[in-house]
Amino acid sequence: MAGAAPATAFGQAVIGPPGSGKTTYCLGMSEFLRALGRRVAVVNLDPANEGLPYECAVDVGELVGLGDVMDALQLGPNGGLLYCMEYLEANLDWLRAKLDPLRGHYFLFDCPGQVELCTHHGALRSIFSQMAQWDLRLTAVHLVDSHYCTDPAKFISVLCTSLATMLHVELPHVNLLSKMDLIEHYGKLAFNLDYYTEVLDLSYLLDHLASDPFFRHYRQLNEKLVQLIEDYSLVSFIPLNIQDKESIQRVLQAVDKANGYCFGVQEQRSLEAMMSAAMGADFHFSSTLGLQEKYLAPSEQSVEQEAMQL
Repeated sequence: MAGAAPATAFGQAVIGPPGSGKTTYCLGMSEFLRALGRRVAVVNLDPANEGLPYECAVDVGELVGLGDVMDALQLGPNGGLLYCMEYLEANLDWLRAKLDPLRGHYFLFDCPGQVELCTHHGALRSIFSQMAQWDLRLTAVHLVDSHYCTDPAKFISVLCTSLATMLHVELPHVNLLSKMDLIEHYGKLAFNLDYYTEVLDLSYLLDHLASDPFFRHYRQLNEKLVQLIEDYSLVSFIPLNIQDKESIQRVLQAVDKANGYCFGVQEQRSLEAMMSAAMGADFHFSSTLGLQEKYLAPSEQSVEQEAMQL
């Protein structure tokens, strides 16, 4: 490891079920981060991921390929993917040798979409845990397709999966509702968007389920699931439209606050950056003073300066 490189590295572990938009997120986020001046390294940890749209700094396919595993061990795609992750876990020296020269970069890990890896299988969690030992501070960015909001039963299922993932992965965690630009095509929502992002009183969802003849027979089960989610009170979501830079910026502020990047020394992080993360909005300290000097009358400026001194 180069002596001049910073000891601590930061990044995102991008997880979520298949089709939730993980690879598209890595592409959009990497472009956004480069526009901000950060050096970005995208790492593909999904051996089933082919035709990557982004520039890949490290590809797990160089170590193990899903097709080769399936042919050699006569496994299906699910079993083969689990084997690949276990193989990577057993060969972490290979991964560290690939990551060490990239110190000083901001990492984006494009992870496999198999749900078991994030809810109860131990390989991926072990890999993340080992990265923490290498002083790599990650935030788990969990993507969920926003179309699940249109179906109360599916949304409760998504909440259970998100909660299980948060408890199992054991990383600072940000949940995203992806593909928000398409949500109007999925159908009308029963409640406004804040209800789903803030995970408000879920009893209203139960009332909607009670009107369905099938789910009416499982009301007690649904009540217990909802009670479990509300007892933990951990799950909330940030809406994401990967085509919208303001949406990406809101996500990045939450991620930087979760993994501590905004409080580090990279890019000479200033009070302005820390206040932006703490307030959840842009905070331009220097530009605010500049506007005051430009537009306020001298008497108003003196009042503002006295207020700041107090």
